[in-house]
Amino acid sequence: MELRATAAIVTGGASGLGAASAAALTERGASVFALDLPASIESAAQIPGVRYIATDVTKPDDVRNAVIIASQSGVPLRTVINCAGIGPSMRIVGRKGVHDLDMYASVIAVNLIGTFNVLAVAAEAISATEADADGQRGVIINTASVAAYDGQIGQAAYASSKGGIVALTLPAARDLAQYGIRVCTIAPGIVETPMLATVSEEIRAGLAAGIPFPQRLGRPDEYSQLALAIIDHDYLNGEVIRMDGALRMAPR
Repeated sequence: MELRATAAIVTGGASGLGAASAAALTERGASVFALDLPASIESAAQIPGVRYIATDVTKPDDVRNAVIIASQSGVPLRTVINCAGIGPSMRIVGRKGVHDLDMYASVIAVNLIGTFNVLAVAAEAISATEADADGQRGVIINTASVAAYDGQIGQAAYASSKGGIVALTLPAARDLAQYGIRVCTIAPGIVETPMLATVSEEIRAGLAAGIPFPQRLGRPDEYSQLALAIIDHDYLNGEVIRMDGALRMAPR
């Protein structure tokens, strides 16, 4: 699918995987709208040419407003990359008692419901655009995690949310096929993102040592490279792609 002279939405676009995706889409000629929380946007190293919109993906009005802005930009909305997410950890039963239910609900709300909220509202807008010569109108790429398959101790909430995104992929692709909208998911392994910024070099080296090859942490630009490949490859649909260097997570 052609990106030049189209609009793209990237959630979590102020940092990490989202910022890398916003930069890559901009370089390919798309008009990019980066959605993130106000504090994240304020502290971000903003990318020239990217428009930042303060958005909480769990709030329908926020998302609808952002989609309206993107879809009324003068070029058709064609691409959505959902990167917004949180990753707190807690054991189901730990020293301080049972897993906090509000925390569990918050992770599901941001990672899974937020992803679905953006997917659904954006898909409605994309479906109203004129299709290209091949009947295509757009591509939606969601972000899961290897935790969806290999969730570790303390990752019950996170793994549940990412497993939901994996399970969403095929029915979403089937639902939206009639509108010429493809849906795929990337499931990254351990990637250099702000979530790892506070981790010591010793711990980072230990994480990298567990990856078969290449024996290092992934880079955000490798995520964006894969996202662009999905957009370019018109026959990729309804698929979840692991990007993890053949990593299979141990229990802890």
